[in-house]
Amino acid sequence: MHDISALWGEFLNCGAVGADDNFFALGGNSLIGIRIIERVSQEYGVELSVRAFYLAETPARVAELIEQGRTRS
Repeated sequence: MHDISALWGEFLNCGAVGADDNFFALGGNSLIGIRIIERVSQEYGVELSVRAFYLAETPARVAELIEQGRTRS
């Protein structure tokens, strides 16, 4: 989860991001979301849908989606 928070901080240019920080409240938008989804695919080998990513909203929930995707593979 820490890795996901750091990834969000990198793309949102906001430094430290907490596990329960909201993507949209931090200034996230569709372009940034797609870039994060692409990075997750590259680094974790998990394909997240845009819809699932947006509904997750926090690094903690996105980390759960990644873990679920890894266990299905």
